[in-house]
Amino acid sequence: MPNPQYDRPRVFVSRRLPEVGLKAIRGACEATVWPSRMPPNREELIRSVKGCMGIVSLLSDRIDGEVMEAAGPNLRVISNYAVGVNNIDLAEAVRRGISVGNTPGVLTDATADMAVGLLIAAARCIRPAAEEVRRGAWKTWEPTGWLGCDIAGRTLGIIGMGRIGQAFATRMAMGWNMNILYTSRTQKELHGVPFSTWVSLEELLSASDFVSIHVDLNDETRGLIGRRELGLMKPTAILVNTSRGEIIDQDALADALACGKLFAAGLDVTTPEPINPDHPLVGMYNCVITPHIASATVRSRDMMAEICAHNLIAGVFGEPLRAAVC
Repeated sequence: MPNPQYDRPRVFVSRRLPEVGLKAIRGACEATVWPSRMPPNREELIRSVKGCMGIVSLLSDRIDGEVMEAAGPNLRVISNYAVGVNNIDLAEAVRRGISVGNTPGVLTDATADMAVGLLIAAARCIRPAAEEVRRGAWKTWEPTGWLGCDIAGRTLGIIGMGRIGQAFATRMAMGWNMNILYTSRTQKELHGVPFSTWVSLEELLSASDFVSIHVDLNDETRGLIGRRELGLMKPTAILVNTSRGEIIDQDALADALACGKLFAAGLDVTTPEPINPDHPLVGMYNCVITPHIASATVRSRDMMAEICAHNLIAGVFGEPLRAAVC
């Protein structure tokens, strides 16, 4: 790392990161850190980046040509505190010679664990049952109360078999003896994921008892799961999404859940984020929604902050990024 004694480039950090990352950034740069829990609005973001050589952004910050232009010609790096970079105009960054970094790899286990949790919560009706206790409505043990789905030995379909998909598949195959179907652009050689078969999306949806989404958001995957796809699923099936909200047609999902065409869903991501509290999915007893917390463990967020800080510092000093997107 460069010696910050001789040059302290100006950078803007769009939210308060875990201290391990902020300490490194402040040690090497003249950093302005956005102090509020809420993200800067458009005007505040444009004003804050003026004259900066580096920007730390979150998924909630749209970093396009206007923001890059506002930063000025000295902007060298955009370090995204996330794996996905859908909030950044990568083509514009390349055109301007701006490096872009992300934080891959370190949230694989945390996200896979979250997918397991959502699957179990949706399958076992945990949300409505716990809500009944909270409301004081639990009166007695009922033989037919809050009946859920068995998990062991069932068929799990995974859409997108990257690092997180494989980690999730391994947990479910080894821990619950599940039969794994997966769909991806190409068939993969999977190590440590027994009982796995590559199939088409249509076959996966029609044959699976549980479906979990682990694909990147791009032009091909946006709206991937719509009314037609939901209609292929079993009425007893459960859908889990820890990827990106835009992959699912939320109105179609709400209709499927309301009409009994799908048993339940577990979502850690929505569109927009936060989801409108008036959206039908929010009030449904058979839909568990969490506020995009799949990576929210101390270890994962600290490691993300370390990589994010390294990307930023390396970028402003003209060195290779630890995790470069472009």
